[in-house]
Amino acid sequence: MFIQKTIILVITVFLLFTNQQARADTHNDPEIAASVASAMAALDEFMLHFNAKNPTAWSATLNYPHVRFASGGVTVYENQSIFAETKAFEQLAKIGWDHSHWLEKNVTLASKNKVHISTVFQRFNSSNEPIGTYQSLYIVTNVDGHWGTQARSSLAP
Repeated sequence: MFIQKTIILVITVFLLFTNQQARADTHNDPEIAASVASAMAALDEFMLHFNAKNPTAWSATLNYPHVRFASGGVTVYENQSIFAETKAFEQLAKIGWDHSHWLEKNVTLASKNKVHISTVFQRFNSSNEPIGTYQSLYIVTNVDGHWGTQARSSLAP
């Protein structure tokens, strides 16, 4: 029994060390660090133009085809002009939405041209009162030198 527990402890420590080492290697790679910085900047641009309620500028923060998983469905936007015709702002106004903010942005996976970011965002009304808080996953990609959100999945309606 002692040997079994010792083996389990050694394996656990090894796996923890290996996982920490893999994370350290990712954060020490300048190319990956640059990708993460670019992806985070793309998310900030996404939120800036979303809050400005500017569908043309907002659509420029995405890569296409763009996929959104939300409200029990999947929507695929083939190109920027189709996305720019979104009725999202009208729908959000019906629930009293005025603007949103990121509460958390955590990288869960990163490579040279793709970064997965687990987020939490909050929606607010015009009195700056929270009306909802939601978890989501954004997949931000580099397509022909443009960093943009290519897919997103949220628990938001």
